[in-house]
Amino acid sequence: MTVAMERGAGGQRVATVDHYLRPGLLQLQALPPLALYIHLPWCLQKCPYCDFNSHGLQGATDAPPEKEYLCALLADLEAALPLIWGRPVYSVFFGGGTPSLFSPDAIAELLAAVRARLPLLPTCEITLEANPGTFEQQRFAAFAQAGVTRLSVGVQSFDDAALRVIGRVHNAAQARAALEEAARCFRTFNLDLMYALPGQTLGMLQADLAQALAFAPPHLSIYHLTIEPNTAFAVRPPRNLPDDDLAYDMLDAITRATHHTGLERYEVSAYARPGHACVHNRNYWEYGDYLGIGAGAHSKLSFPHRIVRQVRLRDPRRYMQQALVGQALAQEHDVPHADLAFEYMLNALRLRQGFALADFTARTGLAAGSIEPALRHAEEKGWIERDLHCVRPTVRGFDFLSDLQALFLPAHA
Repeated sequence: MTVAMERGAGGQRVATVDHYLRPGLLQLQALPPLALYIHLPWCLQKCPYCDFNSHGLQGATDAPPEKEYLCALLADLEAALPLIWGRPVYSVFFGGGTPSLFSPDAIAELLAAVRARLPLLPTCEITLEANPGTFEQQRFAAFAQAGVTRLSVGVQSFDDAALRVIGRVHNAAQARAALEEAARCFRTFNLDLMYALPGQTLGMLQADLAQALAFAPPHLSIYHLTIEPNTAFAVRPPRNLPDDDLAYDMLDAITRATHHTGLERYEVSAYARPGHACVHNRNYWEYGDYLGIGAGAHSKLSFPHRIVRQVRLRDPRRYMQQALVGQALAQEHDVPHADLAFEYMLNALRLRQGFALADFTARTGLAAGSIEPALRHAEEKGWIERDLHCVRPTVRGFDFLSDLQALFLPAHA
């Protein structure tokens, strides 16, 4: 078959939508829900544990290049529209970096432009990540007026010494002020908290958790501090990290305390009150589709005969230049047929409710019988429970989640 190609603005040969619709091994009967991710890569200072595509501003008075970047984002979106034309958008997520460095006016302008190009559902969840170090009185209210419906506040700890060790630019007082304002301005918000911090004891974690729960957050995200490659902590590891046994005790304490306050653990690292689970993240975990625009953003897009992954250029300056000529992509590939089951399980087994076998087939195009040997092995180990329709990880399965997911690697399947 001849793949349809055309010349891009820079003279490059660019695949048209016909390229994605060509025959292939998969037979997807319907497309999954679609979300939009918008990456705003700048932050005041890159944290030493952070392995995201984030870039610290050079000086305290510096600001991100809002106008240039918004133009690039819209050009990027315009180039991607043929791949998602007509599909409704269930959620929008501004991630970073620190998206709250962008002005409320810039966020309002960007959301208006998105709405002019994409059919956002009336119930569309629109989340913006915020750092207490960028908090100003009335700023959160202005984000709400701009169209943001949900704030995610990166507190991480209420201990000033711990915040300094992990390189955060805010202090505990700023975190409390930001949470008070988030609760006042938004019907729902998320609080990020980290545990297993350098030198942290179980008592210190419990004090952090008590302060977090005192704000009655509708959603709480809990993250174990890990030392990732290509970070400052990987080069100079912090001292006195809690051992695995203490880290498990901390997680147990978190799960007990959250349950007593009405927050249920619906995902490995997420706790929510009824009706406040994150729509955007659930779409990831349920193997839904998402278009990612912005420097370093990732996309997963389904077509009738294939699932495609894309990555945008990481460097913000190069991204801005190339997006304007329709060349924002750095990588693109079809997900290999053999990897589909593992990809699905990497996400779906993070959910406490697990997944329906019918959804597995709908999202991957694979027959449920193709994963039967791995499911049987997982059941024998006590990592899952299942019936004729659904598969759910057990408490033990959550504890051995990486091992459980690995059963679905191509070598095991």
